[in-house]
Amino acid sequence: MAAIRMSEVTVWRWVAAEERRAVLLSGVDWTVERGEHWVVLGPNGAGKTTLLNLAAAFSHPSEGRVEVLGERLGAVDMRKLRESIGTVEPGLARRIRGRYTGYEVVLTGATGSIALLHDRIEDDDRARADRLIGEIGVEPLRERRFEDCSQGERQRLLLARGLMDEPSLLLLDEPTSGLDLPSRERLIASLDTMAEANADLPTVIVTHHLEEIPATTTHALLLRDGTIVAAGPIAEVLTSDAVSTTFDIAVDVAHNAGRWAAMVVRTP
Repeated sequence: MAAIRMSEVTVWRWVAAEERRAVLLSGVDWTVERGEHWVVLGPNGAGKTTLLNLAAAFSHPSEGRVEVLGERLGAVDMRKLRESIGTVEPGLARRIRGRYTGYEVVLTGATGSIALLHDRIEDDDRARADRLIGEIGVEPLRERRFEDCSQGERQRLLLARGLMDEPSLLLLDEPTSGLDLPSRERLIASLDTMAEANADLPTVIVTHHLEEIPATTTHALLLRDGTIVAAGPIAEVLTSDAVSTTFDIAVDVAHNAGRWAAMVVRTP
């Protein structure tokens, strides 16, 4: 059973002021198998967030078929399905109470709530939180108030939180956005550690930058104007030609020690 399967998926929204359909995704075919670690790359407006919202069971396609964890959207209780999906997205940090300690932030993931529901927390949950704090490398943040953590530290705590409920699928929307270089690299190292410790857990990371791709990433999808430019094993997809087409600018793609980079080709 695939973790995500999309067939001929189109998503459009009605623009009343212009009396037309705005197509956000068009004819998307995409499959994520268990144990695969995907990155979705594309410029602003390419449809990345729309794609991720379908995978997260937050929205339905206008046309086509979407199956997540073997359940077809439109024929399943979406709220129940989302209990099996871990998410890390930019707005989450703003909704969690700043007075919570890092340990308490991680614990909120046990109940899928932004509030700490003490009466629903069990000893097994506390033991799992302890293990994840060590696994992700956020032990120094255990007793620190969330509001006193840097943006990068918050993202690493949210990564541990996203794993608390033992999800069957993990989705991360621009997890390194706004981080400085050291913070970005610490988070990427945590993502690699997470992938190695949870080898069967399928993950999808959305980003704009090749430099933000963890070394454990196995597959890539390039998206432009709501359509797929290329998708498949990462070494086959992240070519200079394909990335140049995706971002509409000539770039040279480099790969070294498991990490990726893109440099704009300067013409005389």
